[in-house]
Amino acid sequence: MQLSLDNLNKSYGEIKALNNFSATLDSGVYGLLGPNGAGKTTLIRIITDSIDSDSGQVLINGQDIKSLGPAYRSILGYMPQHHGLYPSFTGAQFLAYIGSLKAMNKKDISQSIPSILKSLNLLDVANRRIGSYSGGMKQRLMLAQALMGDPKILILDEPTAGLDPKERIRMRNLISSYALDKIVIIATHVVSDVEYIAKKILMIKKGNLVHYDSPSTLTSSLREKVVEIEADENQLSEIVKKFNVSNIQKSVDKLMVRILLNDKEADKDLNLYKHQAIRPSLEDLYLFVFEEERERGISE
Repeated sequence: MQLSLDNLNKSYGEIKALNNFSATLDSGVYGLLGPNGAGKTTLIRIITDSIDSDSGQVLINGQDIKSLGPAYRSILGYMPQHHGLYPSFTGAQFLAYIGSLKAMNKKDISQSIPSILKSLNLLDVANRRIGSYSGGMKQRLMLAQALMGDPKILILDEPTAGLDPKERIRMRNLISSYALDKIVIIATHVVSDVEYIAKKILMIKKGNLVHYDSPSTLTSSLREKVVEIEADENQLSEIVKKFNVSNIQKSVDKLMVRILLNDKEADKDLNLYKHQAIRPSLEDLYLFVFEEERERGISE
């Protein structure tokens, strides 16, 4: 299975939401990262055939999804950011309803529901009303509905939103386990959700694909640009003014200040402090790429 995004363009009035966006994806997990207004939602809506692009194509194994119609939607699973759950339905009833919307036959629906609920640790609450579910249960049920019909393409929009750390790790592992034979695209605010399970990262900025590669390759571009300074508390305000600070951690009597160096700052004042280069993370790259948006206070 190959999903090709071929020179996608989309504008809303004078606002260019996507600009010649092209990428080719096969089986595996892909992280879709970018600040608010970057074009992530527009891209998802075009891939799910919810809206049309102004130009360009979405292709499955070389075929335009527009020509495939219902056949395309039958291989597509979508988990939206905001729940479309019915509190009075039970979990099993909701999945049966989704299965009927996907034109699954009754036999396949009845066989799929217990299997999917068991894999997501929801079988014991299958006959409870959704209104009584916890936040984590509801997130897992949303993933379950996306999996109905055994789709080959999964689009997950903020799949760990509102989850505690334990539930987030569980959800991340579940998604990874389903990605062996599927194309999984995860749009998320939580960069760590995709850093260790994504095959590749798509970074989108102002409608443009600015980076598309593996997490390790992308973060290697920041080698020697991520530095940890050991400082006293009375030095913190001056460090914040001089450098792009990404994290501050307090030890017993010191502060460990993680900073991102741009070319201008590479030599500026750094030798005034005890410091060492450290391994860059995907979050460091995110902050480095989208610094302009972060400074305006609209970064995700």
